[in-house]
Amino acid sequence: MGSIHEDGWKLLKQHNFEVFEITNFENSFLKKELADVDGIALRTAKLNSEVLSSCKKLKIVSRHGVGYDNVDKKFLDNNKIALGITGTANAVTVAEHVISMFFYLIKKIHLSDKLTKAGKYKEKNSLEETFEIYNKNILIIGFGRIGRALAKRCLGFDSKVFVYDPYIKNSDVEKYNCQPINKEEGLKIADYISIHLPLNQKTKNFISDNEFSLVKKNLIIVNTARGGIINEKALALALKENRIAGAGIDVFEVEPPVINHPYFNLNNIVLSPHNAALTSECKKRMAIEVCKNIINFLTKNEELNFNNIVNSEILNLN
Repeated sequence: MGSIHEDGWKLLKQHNFEVFEITNFENSFLKKELADVDGIALRTAKLNSEVLSSCKKLKIVSRHGVGYDNVDKKFLDNNKIALGITGTANAVTVAEHVISMFFYLIKKIHLSDKLTKAGKYKEKNSLEETFEIYNKNILIIGFGRIGRALAKRCLGFDSKVFVYDPYIKNSDVEKYNCQPINKEEGLKIADYISIHLPLNQKTKNFISDNEFSLVKKNLIIVNTARGGIINEKALALALKENRIAGAGIDVFEVEPPVINHPYFNLNNIVLSPHNAALTSECKKRMAIEVCKNIINFLTKNEELNFNNIVNSEILNLN
């Protein structure tokens, strides 16, 4: 459901799977077209229980990405249908996107470019102050594959990397040369924050008014995970009142965002259209991985990556 890189389709066809692409995501259409499928490669379209209940032969839904808030996981669990993710494909790409947003906000390259092209070369001292990542405190919230990939790159800038993730052992954080920290202390000391959490009832509004009351005024915060983890109204107000220095946002609570979104009138935020993982290289890797999940699961191939099956315990795969 949704377009993927052609290498994914080629892989399915090489294994003699019958494949077809769906671009109409209306429930009535999906219920008809998906009635007899064994596997679904899913991008950003929503698969709710109404649609899934009509999929009489479905055995696996494989997400083109790591988030799965667009599919009814409870229905899949209750009906012993596998939920796959592309857990290894996008870590490097998203980590690079976070770093790019950090640099865009602190180096203000766009302003230097604009000034130079306007023939105001000698007016460089009029530019806004710029900053470094060197020796700063970076808080990574969520320490899965993307969080670890980001940590590695931040350490390369001689930053001090702190991690908040209550589901990860302190020893597993420390072996990546990072320091575990609790949420409140991390917010207080951070110069940079990057969010790498799934969206669920526990993480909804995980960063909101209370959290913004704890942070430094020079804070740069970036969210490439899911919209809704940072409360949008609280962030917009913190930016408008200059209570934080800047934000980089790749994801929105409602996508696409409304045309009068409060972020759009702010000059201390950089936005991207949920494309942090969509480099040419990563699109190819994700397409291959999303299809490998389907192939290996349906053929019971021993090469199946159990870490990519979110509900493997419910399916008794481990």
